[in-house]
Amino acid sequence: MSFVTENPRGGCVLAGINSVLSAIHRVCPVLHSGPGCCMQTTAAEQGNSGHKHACFVSGVSLPSTNMLEKEVVFGGANKLRTTISGALEVIDADAYFVLTGCTAGIIGDDIASVTDEFAAEGHKVFPIDTPGFAGDSLLGYETVWNTFIDKVIKPQPVKDEKLVNVFGIVPYHDPYWSGTLEEIDHILTKLGLKVNTFFTKHQNFDVVENCAKASLNIIVNPWLFKGPAEKFEKKFGTPSLRFPFVPTGATDTTRFVREVAQAMNIDKEIAEKVISEEEDYVYSYLAQSIGALSWKRFCIAGDASSAIGLARYLANDYSFSPVLVVITENIFRAEDKERILGEINSLEYAKPPKVVFSSDQWEINQAILNEPEEITLLVGSTNEKEIALEKNIQFLNATFPLNDRLVFNRTYAGYRGSLTFTEDLYDNL
Repeated sequence: MSFVTENPRGGCVLAGINSVLSAIHRVCPVLHSGPGCCMQTTAAEQGNSGHKHACFVSGVSLPSTNMLEKEVVFGGANKLRTTISGALEVIDADAYFVLTGCTAGIIGDDIASVTDEFAAEGHKVFPIDTPGFAGDSLLGYETVWNTFIDKVIKPQPVKDEKLVNVFGIVPYHDPYWSGTLEEIDHILTKLGLKVNTFFTKHQNFDVVENCAKASLNIIVNPWLFKGPAEKFEKKFGTPSLRFPFVPTGATDTTRFVREVAQAMNIDKEIAEKVISEEEDYVYSYLAQSIGALSWKRFCIAGDASSAIGLARYLANDYSFSPVLVVITENIFRAEDKERILGEINSLEYAKPPKVVFSSDQWEINQAILNEPEEITLLVGSTNEKEIALEKNIQFLNATFPLNDRLVFNRTYAGYRGSLTFTEDLYDNL
């Protein structure tokens, strides 16, 4: 290989697909792969996400063909057929998705012909033919939704003018995905909207099937979901609003509320009433802590959506000095990098921070270690903890991968999540 990435964040595309499907209530992934893929793909995402795992079926409990030499030589269609039959008999799911690992992808097994047999019998069995070597786990998120758009979601002749879909928060790849979706749901519900989060509130497979009823798709991410959003609008006529990061704190969450309210034609008085109530709630607590946490010069290392939101909160709302922001995802499109840089460079601070794009841990470590300006606070993942110890500075584990704390519904997003983030800063002085 000509290039090696040290400590890649997350797994292959199969790991991403597995985690997204496992986060939907009563959906069962069926792996057509070699032995070990079930456990390893689960460990790559769910195992690094605050020790929270899918409660319906995941890990070594997933049905798998466990392909060996025989299937490589003679093909694995017959074994896949018996594995699906067993899954239908043992696991009472609302839908089953057959996922291909690298082995099946290399030999070219036709999984669609097998799943079609079960679909003809009335079973909701769908193929996703994307072997792990095709990309990373974030591609898995988009692959799942492309499959849903192509094979699952039903056209809806009448839209629900109060219903919205929320995209861009990736289950498990964002350790705080549950709490973040709950906070976004809380805010949008106060605006009088109905919200499809897909992964919380035990929303089942029928929510996915009928989500074309929504009047707006809200994408909370600076770059993810571009292709599926365009396909969704072309096929179902649902427009999209992209909010380019996870809003953290009153300033950016208020911006989020106003943009959604405008897109959904919500009365301005209703939106401002929600903003007034939520801001009062947050500021009444923050006023009690002013002066207790000393001024910091900070660096943030994490995925783009989290890094932007946290950097803007610390600089704009809490008046800390931004020094360095490391975006740890592979960002390929120039327009996406420009959008990310635009949000970071527009901080309410005289000098914008240095921005580094790198997914390689050695390069990330070097960027932090060799930063000439003083850093007194590092917000990052478990991977950056050692660097913080080496530099003898305050560290908060707040981005993926996160494997040294337990996370249920904790979030740093929105109005109330910013209070949790501030509390965590105090806990780690």
